Amino acid sequence: MISLELNHVLLGLLFVVPVLYILSTHFSRPKRLPPESEEPYRQKPAMAAPQPSGLTSPFVALDAPRLELYTQEQLKEYDGTGASGKIYVAVKGTVFDVSGKREMYGPGCAYNVFAGKDASKGLGLSSVKPEDAVPDYSGLNADAMKTLDGWYEFFQKRYNIMGTVSDLPAAVSRF
Repeated sequence: MISLELNHVLLGLLFVVPVLYILSTHFSRPKRLPPESEEPYRQKPAMAAPQPSGLTSPFVALDAPRLELYTQEQLKEYDGTGASGKIYVAVKGTVFDVSGKREMYGPGCAYNVFAGKDASKGLGLSSVKPEDAVPDYSGLNADAMKTLDGWYEFFQKRYNIMGTVSDLPAAVSRF
């Protein structure tokens, strides 16, 4: 007899507990949302863009890109020794003004080998050898191309675009 009564109690609990749970969740007050959710259209701060290939670049306000065309010969005038003192470096055919970093790209400095030319291959190889500072990067392997693309992204975020190199080797030319 006790076992029959125990079975009825257990059976009753089996049905009552789920019903009570459903009723409590259905009729309970809604939970308060966090304050930032009260204004669903409020703009949240933008996340920082990931840095390419581990290169870091602080935010720099840049001018609109210029559309000037430069031959490789004209680009040589912008190696930091010319009358203007300007220093341009081209990466994958895009010419960047790096004059603000004279301590890195100026005459006698570590990266001067890239000044006044498109030295894409050297950037892809992470080489400062003059023989590598050439525009034809068509022979780079996948890892070196990834490095070159990282440098291109870095330059795009940091330096003003002055134009495009018009006479690159056919293997890498945009024209």
